Amino acid sequence: MPIPPPEQRRFPIAAGIFFGLGLGGFFDGIVLHQILQWHHMVSSRHPADSVESLQWNTLWDGLFHATTYVFVVIGLVLLWRAAHRRHLTWSNRHLVATLLIGFGLFNLVEGLINHQILGIHHVNETVPRDQWLAWDLGFLASGVILLLGGIAMLAGRRREVQPAE
Repeated sequence: MPIPPPEQRRFPIAAGIFFGLGLGGFFDGIVLHQILQWHHMVSSRHPADSVESLQWNTLWDGLFHATTYVFVVIGLVLLWRAAHRRHLTWSNRHLVATLLIGFGLFNLVEGLINHQILGIHHVNETVPRDQWLAWDLGFLASGVILLLGGIAMLAGRRREVQPAE
């Protein structure tokens, strides 16, 4: 059986990016919302200082987690579809690169839209208000670093794993 052309053997980049978006969202929601309790999805508009506000924030946190879950499912579907192609080129480097790209994109989009434009919450609302911007900028910087690191890995020279025959 002939080996398909390279464009049919490419690593499923979109799958990795969607997995990275989902993992970035899960990290934010689980670590920052639940474990550290620095903020909730709409805590700048509805501070979690009453049962009613906490219920409202919990609902929005749940919708946020459902969205990140959908990102992971999309990544899984894309990966599953690609895995059925014969002679697919699998690359650990591509996987890590696309996860970094997706995670970085999550931080940038979430940080710009929710923290800066809409102001519905900030990264660390447990510190004095005048320090919120520094935490938000650090979050955006982490997104830029992850995104650029992933792009550099994806674009850099790499030794590809040869397709199985």
